[in-house]
Amino acid sequence: MAVTRVVIVMWQAGPEAAAKAASPLVYALCARALDCEVEIHLTSSAVRWAFEGVAAAAVSDQRGETTILSYLQRCHAMGINIYMCGMALAEHHQGEPIISEITGQTGATSVMAQLQRDDTRVLVF
Repeated sequence: MAVTRVVIVMWQAGPEAAAKAASPLVYALCARALDCEVEIHLTSSAVRWAFEGVAAAAVSDQRGETTILSYLQRCHAMGINIYMCGMALAEHHQGEPIISEITGQTGATSVMAQLQRDDTRVLVF
């Protein structure tokens, strides 16, 4: 069976490691360009990318021209669903507004359920 769905879990690619955050977003964009259905799950400290101002302040290239927010905006524009982990949100959220590119909340059970599908691949960054 062909792969038609890709789930990307951003775990060690939070704001404290901003240089690592662009790669999973690029993989998401590439999978979507190949007509895969794509979900991004922001877990652990990576959930902070969903907080207003955090992704806008983080640049991912040496020239300082591309922000993590610009990648999230491209993902959203291409129809990629971006979810926050509920447990991570409870741990890291202190009332900051959530950016509009976020689809909603989900959890580990959702990712584990998708592992049972033959047409789905899960990538962890």
